[in-house]
Amino acid sequence: MGDAQVASVVGAESRKPFLFLGLLFFCLAAILYLFWGSFKELELIWERQEEYSHGYMIPLVALFLFWQKLPSILAIQWTPSRLAPLIFMLAMFGWALGEITAYRQIVAYSFIASLIAVALAVYGWKGFRLSWGAFAYLIFMIPLPLFLYQRLSSALQLISTQIGVAVVELFDISVYVSGNIIDLGGYQLQVVEACSGLRYLFPLMSFGFLISYLYSGPNWHKWLIFLSTIPITILMNSFRIGVIGVTVEYWGIEAAEGFLHDFEGWFVFMACLGVLAIEIWILNAFRKDRKAILDLVDLSYPTWSEINSHGRLESARVAPLIILSVILLVALPVSAMISDREELVPQRDSFAVFPLLRGNWIGREGSLDNDTLGILKLTDYISADFRQGSNGLPVNFYIAYYQSQRRGSSIHSPRSCIPGGGWLISDLQQVSLDDTPGLSGLRVNRMVITRDMHRQLVYYWFAQRGRVLTSEYVAKWYLFEDALTMKRSDGALVRLVTSVPPDTDIAEADARLREFLTEFYPILPDFLPGEQIELVQPADEIGQAEL
Repeated sequence: MGDAQVASVVGAESRKPFLFLGLLFFCLAAILYLFWGSFKELELIWERQEEYSHGYMIPLVALFLFWQKLPSILAIQWTPSRLAPLIFMLAMFGWALGEITAYRQIVAYSFIASLIAVALAVYGWKGFRLSWGAFAYLIFMIPLPLFLYQRLSSALQLISTQIGVAVVELFDISVYVSGNIIDLGGYQLQVVEACSGLRYLFPLMSFGFLISYLYSGPNWHKWLIFLSTIPITILMNSFRIGVIGVTVEYWGIEAAEGFLHDFEGWFVFMACLGVLAIEIWILNAFRKDRKAILDLVDLSYPTWSEINSHGRLESARVAPLIILSVILLVALPVSAMISDREELVPQRDSFAVFPLLRGNWIGREGSLDNDTLGILKLTDYISADFRQGSNGLPVNFYIAYYQSQRRGSSIHSPRSCIPGGGWLISDLQQVSLDDTPGLSGLRVNRMVITRDMHRQLVYYWFAQRGRVLTSEYVAKWYLFEDALTMKRSDGALVRLVTSVPPDTDIAEADARLREFLTEFYPILPDFLPGEQIELVQPADEIGQAEL
């Protein structure tokens, strides 16, 4: 080899680290650009919802975890994975799908997948096994899908209420519980969504994962530390509710409100951390290689000299990053096309003009309180009691309409909400009303609920862009599909409730609801848009910047 050829090879090798770093910088910068809109919406969630207020810290802690493992990553042989481009393309597909349908959770998870793909393209699976914790920790910054959040919140409300009542009874206080309502006689306490304990559970689980990841000990210790955050949160939140009940009994609701303000929040969370620390101390006490508590958690971090001492960049491969860069060059102009896509809002009649007199039915309209409206986040609704004559049993008719279900608004299923009022679902089935004149094609959920000696019959279904659905999960699928194909996510919950007096046949209640629907079902398309619509304006002009 001549001197000129040697010089050329040496020059190329000297330029290789700069090419590698340039491609890596481009990939990371392009990823941040594509996902920046979702980051801004995530930040709004962290700011507005206490359950996710810890989200600000998650990316910083994840960076620390990655920095902690960087010397080990630099010390190994880098072997880029052939799966990296495939994973990256799937991440870009998820990003596009999430942006088109405005399902921000899909976008957020796609962001994590894209970072994993870059890591695999740089140093491969061996290096990823060293750094997986940093990527996994990012999951804790992403809010749950709204329908999962609602189901989890409802379940925790009921559990916390039951355990909280047990705490109250320890003080020989008579208490009656109905669903998530605690009746102390002179006062009633309702364990609402904000008291479900999720504001403690999500931060504590993220902290438990962090501690278990950094913990020096057996794997079963790590799993126990992480999973124990769930019962710790439930028990501490239930204890808080119980103490509030005792406070109400002895000092009145005013003292309880003041105590609630001081007792919740950081105090309960710090108490949870204290219990977690005691658990770690107990686990350490039974170890043969017992260590000091501070030595159990690895908080060390490398210096810059340790990071810069391996010279790994000279042997890094640029081909995988070139492939990722090409994919990003295609995705960037696609993002401009997606940003111009607007959700369609159908024209409809307001429930303000819904007839309260039709046939021999006379209705009396009711209203929802501001707290309930704040939880439901609906666009329009009607709640009215209809009777046939002055002595007829009422039919409560309720429709919650959502102009958009993309960002922060979602239908609350009666199956999740009814138990919170103290009602038990004794029977639930899907029934067809085809045999009733005027109700052809209508299939509803028929639910019998009981509380003490009271019994009610409930019909409900989901009206989704011309579809009548009984499954909330099928409704979620069509919501996703229609957001993609129709650019719409409007929909409604339709619910009818009537009492079933003692010693009466439930068939009478069925006949009452069917008779009501025979009269009113034909006019519902005026208020609940079908597949064919007239447009009002893009939903983005009125949508909420929430997940």
